[in-house]
Amino acid sequence: MSLKSQIESLLFIANRPFSTAKIASQLKVKADETLAALTELYQDYDQRQSGVKLLKNKDEWQLGTAPENSPLVSQFLQEELSGELTRPQLETLTVIAYRGPITKAELEQIRGVNCGLILRNLLIRGLIESQDSQDGKIIRYNVTMDFLRFLGLTSVERLPDYERLHSHEVMEAILKQGQI
Repeated sequence: MSLKSQIESLLFIANRPFSTAKIASQLKVKADETLAALTELYQDYDQRQSGVKLLKNKDEWQLGTAPENSPLVSQFLQEELSGELTRPQLETLTVIAYRGPITKAELEQIRGVNCGLILRNLLIRGLIESQDSQDGKIIRYNVTMDFLRFLGLTSVERLPDYERLHSHEVMEAILKQGQI
């Protein structure tokens, strides 16, 4: 698989911009090779009449929608963000509220399905936030103050049965199985 292909896949699944150094680190290649592949990929996307473009801001890169599709995307997002949460979104939000901070892998292990798009939607809505670990390799998700305000809570510990569900033995067993 080519370096450009690997970069494209990484940026596709990412819910936030990545620096050249972060991409190089993830793919275990040199930063100058990564920058050359990113520049080539940027030009490829710029020449295509595609709904997806590679966005660049200083040294950060992210896949996004083509500017000419902005009205369509804005309308869709407004409908998505103003509509009610779907059942999978509510389930994901509940797991994050009771188990957070939690990684995407742990969340997917608990739910049994890919949660990438749901996480992105909840991030856009401002109901959850992502936090990098100190080494920048692990992202954990937690509920936001907006989430607490929306529910009229002063803390997640005020959620019903929080103590029991936050440290529930079944969840601990599920998470430990994934670490083996």
